[in-house]
Amino acid sequence: MPRQSLLGFGCLNQGIERLKALNCKKVLVVTDAVLNKTGLVSSVTDRFVAQGIDAVIYDGTLPNPTTANVSEGLAMLNRHQCDTVVSLGGGSPHDCAKAIALLATNGGEIKDYEGVDKSTNPCLPLVAINTTAGTASEMTRFCIITNEQTHIKMAIVDQNVTPAIAINDPELMLGMPAGLTAATGMDALTHAIEAFLSANASPVTDAVASKAIKLVAQYLPRAVKDGTDRKAREQMAYAQYMAGMAFNSSGLGYVHAMAHQLGGKYGLPHGICNAILLPHVMTYNLPVSAEKLSDVARYLGCDVYGLGAQEAAVLGIKEVCRLLLEVGVPSSLTEQGVKAEDIPEMAINALKDACAATNPRQGTQAEIEQIFKNAL
Repeated sequence: MPRQSLLGFGCLNQGIERLKALNCKKVLVVTDAVLNKTGLVSSVTDRFVAQGIDAVIYDGTLPNPTTANVSEGLAMLNRHQCDTVVSLGGGSPHDCAKAIALLATNGGEIKDYEGVDKSTNPCLPLVAINTTAGTASEMTRFCIITNEQTHIKMAIVDQNVTPAIAINDPELMLGMPAGLTAATGMDALTHAIEAFLSANASPVTDAVASKAIKLVAQYLPRAVKDGTDRKAREQMAYAQYMAGMAFNSSGLGYVHAMAHQLGGKYGLPHGICNAILLPHVMTYNLPVSAEKLSDVARYLGCDVYGLGAQEAAVLGIKEVCRLLLEVGVPSSLTEQGVKAEDIPEMAINALKDACAATNPRQGTQAEIEQIFKNAL
C-alpha cells in the first residue's frame, strides 16, 4: 500500500501539499499525449510551479506502455536530473512511471524485473495522480509493460514499485468519456471478482473485494450514462481502489493472464479484454468456486433466495453478461480482430503469466485455448 492515500473531491490540492513535503525540486510527470492536449496536465503542473516545484513532462506513454516508453522516460528523467516521478492519468502512465522510477534506482532493463519482487532498492519517490476508475495501478505493486520484441506483456509484481502517495480526486474523472468509463469500470469489476475467487484470497481481501463488486454494480451504469454524476464518479473511485487493495494481496487469475496476451499481441485495451473474458473464465472456474460465485451473484444484486450454489453462480455469470451489454462493452474477441490461429501461442504464454498462479482452478494449455475460443 502507498504510505499515503487521498480520496474524494478536492484531494488533489492536499496531494500537491504532500508532494511539496517530499522536498522534491524537479519532477518528471509521466502522462499521455491525449491528456496533455486537453490541458489537464498543464492545469496540474501549474499548481506544482506555484509551490516552487519544477516539472518536466513525458507524454509519450502508449495505451499499452512499452519498453521503449520506459527507456524514453528514463532518459528524460536523467537528462533533466529529476528527483521525483509523478504519474498523471490511468493505468498506462502509472505503470510506465513505476518502471521508470524502479530503473532509476536499480539499473538494468525493465525485463530484468519481470516476475515477483526481483528488485533490491526502493524506486525513486513516486506520486500517482489518478484520472480513471479502473486499474488501481496508482496504489498497487503491479506494473505491466509490453516487451516490444516479444509482443508479450510483462508482469512486474514488486513491492518497490508501490507509489509513495496515491491521489484519487474524482474531479479529474468527470470528463472521462462513456466508453473509457465502461472499459475501466469493467477492469475494476474483474479485479474484484478475480481477487475474491483467488486461491490466495483471505477474509481481508474478501471484505474489500465484495464491497467493490457491490459498488461497481450499483454505480458503473450511472457513471456511463452521465459522466457528470458526482456521486457515481466518487463511488467508482472508491470501488476501483478497494478492488486494487484486494488483488494487491490476493493476486488475480486467468482473466488477467489471458488479457495480457491479447494486449501484447494486438495492442487491445486492457479493460475491454478483461470484460470479454470475465464471464468465460467465471464459467471455467464454476466447478471449484460455486459457493464463492454464488456470493458474487448476491453482491451483483441478483435475487438468489432459495437457489443452490450452482444455480446462483450461473445467475451471477449471466448478470455480468447483462452488465456488459448495459454499459456498451463489446462481447466477443472476434469484434476486436483476434485470430483463432494465434490462440495456441497466447495460451502457452498465459500459463506463464504471474497472474495465472492464483486462479482457483489450474488448467492445461488446451483448456486455456478453449476459453479463448469460447470468447471469440
